[in-house]
Amino acid sequence: MKIELLKRFISSIVLIMISFYVIYKDYYLFYFFLFIIFIFTLIEWHKMTFNKVYYLPGLIFLFFSFYSVHLIKINYPDNIFFILILLICISTDIGGFLFGKFFKGPKLTKISPNKTYSGVIGSFILPLIVIYIYLNAIEANTFFSMDFKFYIIFLISGISQIGDLIISYFKRLSKIKDTGKIIPGHGGILDRIDGMIFVFPILNLLNISL
Repeated sequence: MKIELLKRFISSIVLIMISFYVIYKDYYLFYFFLFIIFIFTLIEWHKMTFNKVYYLPGLIFLFFSFYSVHLIKINYPDNIFFILILLICISTDIGGFLFGKFFKGPKLTKISPNKTYSGVIGSFILPLIVIYIYLNAIEANTFFSMDFKFYIIFLISGISQIGDLIISYFKRLSKIKDTGKIIPGHGGILDRIDGMIFVFPILNLLNISL
């Protein structure tokens, strides 16, 4: 168990560093990175759901989801909002994992047996802390009203958690634990971005703006 936790921690740090590097470093490098993630996501969805009735709707949704990433990236070229979304999604996942492991308690749902009510609480608490530190670090507190910060954090975190459960449901239908094995400690790409693929399109549909 400790080895798996170490793998999960190291792979998370590496992925975060790579993601932030390509976001800030180069426009074309970012889209190349996004394209690679997209291809792996399609492959994992194909393997998991091929010949299922929801296979094609899922593919269409994934195209729309990644297109939504592009829209938010070009609509907010300073990257503040884009990074904010990623940080909330990542800290939602980490907060849920840590609180669930430490506090344990009642299980949330049979769809995802490892998820607990304490994990849900952690998934909301950690993003608040992370985003507060982030906005102070870039001195952007005046850029957001306090109400907006709470609103956007809880909205994104909630969507991310629901997205996680939805993908868990499809994995359960396919009788698999992970969508792939490419990321040590996490599984597949889809395991890692299951919340994000719902956050970006919903933010676009709701026309969330700063």
